[in-house]
Amino acid sequence: MKASKPFEHVIWGLGSLLSILLVLLLGGPLVALLASVDIESVTNAAQHPLFWPAVWLSFKTSAVSLVLIIVAGTPLAWWLSRSQSRVRRYVSVIVDLPIVVPPAVVGLALLVLLGRRGLVGVHLDTFDLHLAFTSRAVILAQVVVAAPFYVRTATGVFRMVCEDTLLVAKTLGARPLDILTKVVLPSTRTGLSAGASLAWARALGEFGATLIFAGSLPSETQTMPLAILTALELDVRLAVVFALALTILSILSLLTIRRLASGQEVSI
Repeated sequence: MKASKPFEHVIWGLGSLLSILLVLLLGGPLVALLASVDIESVTNAAQHPLFWPAVWLSFKTSAVSLVLIIVAGTPLAWWLSRSQSRVRRYVSVIVDLPIVVPPAVVGLALLVLLGRRGLVGVHLDTFDLHLAFTSRAVILAQVVVAAPFYVRTATGVFRMVCEDTLLVAKTLGARPLDILTKVVLPSTRTGLSAGASLAWARALGEFGATLIFAGSLPSETQTMPLAILTALELDVRLAVVFALALTILSILSLLTIRRLASGQEVSI
């Protein structure tokens, strides 16, 4: 037993060192961005014609995407957390696919499905309804890549709801919709807000699927990640400011979600 203690100390020290290195690796790039920015670069970036349209488009489309994800993803997550059918397994795999499939593949798949000559898009074209390379395509791409982060988190949170509480609510005559909206959602608000924060951050940072399915049209489909790529081709310092602005926007979005969801959880 005594001989094992030095070994444990070595393992603990090595783990602590690796943890510190990981924190430095995660935080280092942000520190580098901050260190590379000066007042002149910020002023030039704020006056660049690509900047504000890309900021507004990113915020607008990601906010719409988040609303769609929450509205459609919450009942889906509730069903995934409670269903015992075999179908649930297949649906769960489908929900997880955008996490493991590269975004570029997701964008190409959306183009093949909803493009003007796609499987569904060719029929939409007869109604003069075009999705690809429009702001609607940006929203669709963001929803596809970001929804799994909310649905998976919400599913895990819903599974932690006490079955006895649901049984009591049913005994008192509460309908399924009332149980979900008046008992489950208030009590899981904090966990759901965490999932929503992840989804919104992922939507803000979406690049590959948006580029292929929506393109990079200034003021139309060019979100901040795409604007960073364009700025990088013009001036590295300009791209650095764009990247820092996107980081700040992401942080503000996270804080907004947490603020809206703040408050003491309802006891169930």
